Amino acid sequence: MEVHRQLGAGFLEIVYKDALEIEFINSHIGHEREKELRINYKGRFLNRKFYADFFVMDKIILEVKATREAICNDNIAQTLHY
Repeated sequence: MEVHRQLGAGFLEIVYKDALEIEFINSHIGHEREKELRINYKGRFLNRKFYADFFVMDKIILEVKATREAICNDNIAQTLHY
């Protein structure tokens, strides 16, 4: 919320990611940015991987969205897959 209070709306996702990382560092919150994660399908790893915007405290996947509209069904589906 601090990032949103300071920057407001209208920037690209990368700007919010940079600001979020500063907040994580300043708050001593462990995180990895652009964390590569493998996809397991029926006990086998696929060749394709996905990259989480942030992997926080070794258990939370944070996907940053910068949009003028409300969260859409595609965003919800992406979150559920994570």
